[in-house]
Amino acid sequence: MSGRRRSLLRPFWMKKEGPGAAPSQHPEKMEQLHPLQEDPGRDQTQEKNRAHGRFRRAAQTFLKFVGIRRKRTTTSPTEVMAQPDPSPTELKADSDVTTTLTDGTGNRDVSPTVHTTKSHPALIDDTTDTDSPSIDRTAVSDIALSDEPTNSDAALPDLAVEADAATTEGTADTDLVPRESVNYAPTPDIFEENGVSSPKQVPAFVRNVHQRLTANATPEEKLLVEFLRVTEAHPADVVVTLLHCAPSCDRAAAIMWKTIASWERTVEKVLPKLLCVMEDWPLHSTSTSDGDKTDVFALAATRVIWEILQMLQCPEPLTEYSPRLLVDLLLQIFISTEQMPEEVDALWRECQEQRSLPTNSKSFAVLTVKALLCHLECEDVVVSMERKRGWDTLLNSDTHHYAVGLLAREMRRASSPLYYRIALSLLGLLIREKPCWELPAVAFLVEVLDCPDMTEWSDSFLEILSRRLWSECTEMRRLVLRGLGVLSKDPGMADGMRSLTQSLMDILWDTDGELVRMALSVFINQVQDRDILISTPTALQLAEVLQPLFGNDNIHVQLLSIQLFRKVMELGVDEGKQALKTHVVYSLLPLFFHWHNENRHVAEASQEALLGAAWFLKRRDLVKLLKTEQSWKFGECLLEKDKRRVAKYLCQAMPYLESPQEPMREAALRFIGIAGRYLKGQKVELQIVIDVIEGMTHDSAAVESLALQTQKILTAVQRPESSPGSSSLKISSRMRRIGSLLCGAAAGSQRRTDPGKPV
Repeated sequence: MSGRRRSLLRPFWMKKEGPGAAPSQHPEKMEQLHPLQEDPGRDQTQEKNRAHGRFRRAAQTFLKFVGIRRKRTTTSPTEVMAQPDPSPTELKADSDVTTTLTDGTGNRDVSPTVHTTKSHPALIDDTTDTDSPSIDRTAVSDIALSDEPTNSDAALPDLAVEADAATTEGTADTDLVPRESVNYAPTPDIFEENGVSSPKQVPAFVRNVHQRLTANATPEEKLLVEFLRVTEAHPADVVVTLLHCAPSCDRAAAIMWKTIASWERTVEKVLPKLLCVMEDWPLHSTSTSDGDKTDVFALAATRVIWEILQMLQCPEPLTEYSPRLLVDLLLQIFISTEQMPEEVDALWRECQEQRSLPTNSKSFAVLTVKALLCHLECEDVVVSMERKRGWDTLLNSDTHHYAVGLLAREMRRASSPLYYRIALSLLGLLIREKPCWELPAVAFLVEVLDCPDMTEWSDSFLEILSRRLWSECTEMRRLVLRGLGVLSKDPGMADGMRSLTQSLMDILWDTDGELVRMALSVFINQVQDRDILISTPTALQLAEVLQPLFGNDNIHVQLLSIQLFRKVMELGVDEGKQALKTHVVYSLLPLFFHWHNENRHVAEASQEALLGAAWFLKRRDLVKLLKTEQSWKFGECLLEKDKRRVAKYLCQAMPYLESPQEPMREAALRFIGIAGRYLKGQKVELQIVIDVIEGMTHDSAAVESLALQTQKILTAVQRPESSPGSSSLKISSRMRRIGSLLCGAAAGSQRRTDPGKPV
């Protein structure tokens, strides 16, 4: 195949003949066009330069002639993030022309410059060892021009309202950096030639390279290759020294970072140190082998990551470190919204002066996150986050955790395996107790807890969540309870969840209705469709705390508390049922009132719980009324067999006179009227009730009429008996008549509200 390619290229080598043209060469001697001179300081002859230019133009013409197109291994981040309307320059550029040609003198060819990929296989010798970091001559000439603006620079998208339109001036074509080619394989003795004979000399070598690139427009090919070899051998030293030299990533530093990014194996070696720098905001304390202990800016490492992402053409170098890199970028966005020291702000202004970048560093970090996701083939996630304004939400410290949770959901929706590795990375972060980013980390984990591949880590998640159940941050507590709600659905977590019973019980007394709702959901999940008996102490505590929640303002709290109370009665151990009896007795009246709730789900749950309570107390008379739904007889039947608790029942009914629901106020008034007959002579108690009823003057006509009748009953009962004779009979007769009127009014109200129910 190699011989065939070379024979096909022969017509193009012979095409340009004339005065001064280089003589045609045999295909087998094609490699002689590129090797370096033994003496790098000696100039090339003009004849060889022209031959070199002709070869490159002929090769490119050949590729275009036979229709060979270079295929990208992944979508360019800038293309995915670009705005819908391309610029005229982008419309004119041929995306398949992937190299910028130069002639032998270093002048650019007229071919357009666009983003490039790796060299086509047709131009690489089959015998080449691609593991050697080597470059070709055209790459060197392009490195020198990499800081010049070209039409190939694609525009970065607007990220937020405060972000400027940023350009990818720092995004270079892959032809602008040394490539893995066949032309040069440096030998180890070059270390000594350039003064790098020991690790302690690495920082000085890096500084020297940076100074020479700053002073010279055209970098030396051999110098850049040696820099690449030194980087491979001492990645940490090179990273720290270069960040010291140029924290804002000037032109010379950009050339050096692009050189590093040109070889995938070198990228894999420098990423760990860059990540260590990024994780310490705002400064990373470190030292080089020659004793330089100057702190390094975390933002400087992020700036370098952006440069590397623009150069990479495949995601392989990022595979191992991508979860940690994404977490570090999100962490930096969060921290920079709250902490922006003056020296970091000054560094960013310096970066802006050299490149056209967003007005603030956190917007730049968001752009870097987008670029990373695109390299990892998560373009759908980027687009979905943009559509749901997730990137804007990410920039606000108060809503940052919501955006992180949204990112997790979108990764799950896109079936990206990245979410699993990120979750494990966050798990390690939380185990190490790093408090600066706990809330967003928990927000991400909660979104993926129910994924099948996360089951094996459930015990670790439970431990992390339980330690944060009593966090001072309300939002953290909500996320923890939401996560516990997910874990409690797994029967295998029953033992672990049981250890949190007391903590969850205490949350039920909280004034935050949302926290109470979530805690109730956890309890419901633990007993739903399971034959797990509830111990007597737990049952008694739950029965005590649940009854006040029947009247909670949150309708979900009402429903869940009533459902859980029914489960407590059903699953309580036999030995504790006698102790539970008192709580069940005093639940009858609240459940009766909520049977009249306007919310259908609450009303049905109350009826079921009330029926369960009647069976629990063995009150067959109440069971019969409930099964036939004769609600207007319930109060009379309840009081007839439990006269000693009338005062207690009356106290329970009083708060429902202020219920926002009219049916519940009517039910309370009817019950109070019936209960008043059992309080003869108790002036103080009756007067309190009368005063409360008198205040119900701004209600509906039906409620005002019922309140007036109830008030008359209580007033009549409050009067002392004058004699044991006829007066007593008159009062009793009047009480019976008023009671009959109340029952008739109740039956009429029942017909109006539900004509289908029996009367």
